Amino acid sequence: MLVTTRYGLEIRAAAPIDAPGLLELFAAVGLAAEARDLAERLVAIRDAPGTALIATQWGPPSGLVVLHWYPTLDDARPTAQITTLLVAIEDRRRGIGRLLLKAAAQAARTAGCGKLELTTGLDEASLHAFCRATGFAEAGPRFVRSLRKGA
Repeated sequence: MLVTTRYGLEIRAAAPIDAPGLLELFAAVGLAAEARDLAERLVAIRDAPGTALIATQWGPPSGLVVLHWYPTLDDARPTAQITTLLVAIEDRRRGIGRLLLKAAAQAARTAGCGKLELTTGLDEASLHAFCRATGFAEAGPRFVRSLRKGA
């Protein structure tokens, strides 16, 4: 998957070579990892039912979304769950999160999923507001969004 916007922002599948740049993104939001470990995790995600997508423009990635899909008993189609959504602090409020969600939704649809869910922390008010603004509905401790219009 490769999406390019008119502003030169590219959204594409993350590769092990992106690990050093992702470490900068992780550090900016207070997360820590080793480059080699992160590269191995990206391969594992690629090999599992899921994907990791990054937003890049110049230099290191400015955003990351990781999602996995799995079967459930309450729907014939798998559910996709976003397990990571990060946008660099200096790149927020530029639409990067929305573009990452759009690319994640497209990847989930391509995988045959019927729902997209995003689990958040209880005290993340700005993320809760973002979820509501992007079409997610609160469903207990998680936010869920249909991948079909009008559903």
